[in-house]
Amino acid sequence: MLHRLACFACFAPILAFAAEPGSAHHDIAALVDSHAAEYRDLSRKVWEFAEVGYQERQSSELLQQHLKAAGFTIRAGVAEIPTAFVATFGQGKPVIGILGEFDALPGLSQDAVPERKVIVANAPGHGCGHNLLGAGGALAAVAVKDYLATHHLPGTVCFYGTPAEEGGSGKVYMVRAGLFHDVDAVLHWHPGDRNAVTTGAGMLAMMSAKFEFHGLAAHAAAAPEMGRSALDGVMLMGNAVEFLREHVPSSTRIHYIITKGGVAPNVVPDDAEMFLYARHPSMPALTGIWDRIVACAKGAAQATGTTVDVRIVSSDYNMIDNFPLAERMYQNLTELGGISYTPAETDFAARLTALLPAGSRPKPGAESRIEPLQRDPSEGGSASSDVGDVSWSVPTMGLSTATWVPGTPAHSWYAVAASGMAIGQDGMVLAAKTLALTAQDLFADPKLRAAAKEDFEKRLEGQQYRSQIPANQKPPLDYRKLGN
Repeated sequence: MLHRLACFACFAPILAFAAEPGSAHHDIAALVDSHAAEYRDLSRKVWEFAEVGYQERQSSELLQQHLKAAGFTIRAGVAEIPTAFVATFGQGKPVIGILGEFDALPGLSQDAVPERKVIVANAPGHGCGHNLLGAGGALAAVAVKDYLATHHLPGTVCFYGTPAEEGGSGKVYMVRAGLFHDVDAVLHWHPGDRNAVTTGAGMLAMMSAKFEFHGLAAHAAAAPEMGRSALDGVMLMGNAVEFLREHVPSSTRIHYIITKGGVAPNVVPDDAEMFLYARHPSMPALTGIWDRIVACAKGAAQATGTTVDVRIVSSDYNMIDNFPLAERMYQNLTELGGISYTPAETDFAARLTALLPAGSRPKPGAESRIEPLQRDPSEGGSASSDVGDVSWSVPTMGLSTATWVPGTPAHSWYAVAASGMAIGQDGMVLAAKTLALTAQDLFADPKLRAAAKEDFEKRLEGQQYRSQIPANQKPPLDYRKLGN
C-alpha cells in the first residue's frame, strides 16, 4: 500500500504576482487555482500508477477522463499508440498546443518520504516527475478552456497526451502522424529543481538502439571451440565504444547496458544484447558518430564470428529555440514569482538535502527565485527529449519549475519522493499558471504569434527535419522489456 504523508499534504502558497484584479492574467491564474486541488490529486494518482513508456494505460485513461469531464473532445489511440491522445476545445484559429507526459522510469520505486524507502523492489517510479508534467499541462489547458468559454473567444486549445518520452520517442510518431501540422505554437514544461525558461543550449539530439548479437551455443568447457559467443560480441563492441569516446566531440554522450548476456556460465551464449544511447547537440553530427558506433558493432561481430542486428528504438532531435516565446514566457514566470515552502515542506527539504551528495547542495531558497533568461545560443545541454522533434515542426517553448528540492538530480529516488508530495505539486501549479498565461497571450496577441513564426522560420532556414527512425517503423510498444 502506498502511504500518503498527511503532514506534507498541505499546499504551499505560490507567491502573489503583480497582475491587477480583473486583468486577463489575474483571471487565468484564478482559474488555475480553482482547479488546482483536482489536478494535485490527479498527479498523485499517476505517481502511484508509475507506468513505464507505452504501458501508461491507467495514467492516460485518467487524464482523458478529467479532460472529457472538463468539456474537451478526445481522440484516443492516435499515431498507432494506444496511450496517446489529443484533447481539443474550441474551433478555428489560432490553435495553441500544450504537451503532457506521464511515463515513469524502471527501477525507481520510492515512497514520498525524505529517505530511501522502496515501495516495491525493482518497480518503476516517477524519477523525472512526469506525473506532474501531464497533470500540470492538463491543468493549464483546462484553465485556458474556461477562459475562452467564459469570454466567448475564438480559437482552439489542444492538450497532447504524449507517451514514452523516456527513450520511446512517442512524440516523433505523433509528429509523423501530422498531429501538429495546423498548430500555431506549442507550450511545454518539465519538473526540475529550479524555476527557469529553457532556452540557449536546449536539449541534445539522441539516438538509441538495441544491438543483438547471434552466435553458436556449445559446452563452454567440453567443446568451447564449437561455440561462437554472442556475449563476446557485446563485450568487444563495448570496448570499441570506450576507445571511440576519445575521438568524438567532447559534447557527445554515450551510455549503455547489457540487457541479455546468456543463460548459464557453462553454455556459450548464442544470444546477447546491448541497449545503447548516444547524444550530441547537433543531429547531423550525431548521425556521423552513430555510423561509427554501428561500425564498432559490425567489427565486433566479425572478430567474434557472430552476427549483429541493429534495431533503432528511438531518435530525438535537438531543441529549436524561439526567443519571442521565451521572452514572453519568462515575463510571465517572473510576474508570478517563485515558490514559498510551508514549515512542513521546509522540514522535508532539509531532511532530503542532508542526504544529497555534498557537491550538489545549493544555497537555500533556490525554489523562491526565478533564474535569469539565458539568451546565449551556444551549443550545450545534457539531456534529450522528443519535444525536440515538435520544435522542428512548430514554434515551441518550455520552462522548468522547482518541483524537487534544489540540488536534486533527475532520475533519482530524491526526485521520486518530491514528485509524490506537495513540493512537487506546488511547482506543478506554478508551471500550469505560466503555461496558461502564455497561452492566453498567444490567443490575444497576433503580433506575438507572428514574431514566433518568423523566428521559427529563420532558425530552420537551410535545414531539413528528417527523423532517424525508419519511415516504416511502428512505435516500439515493447521497448521497456529487457532483452526483447
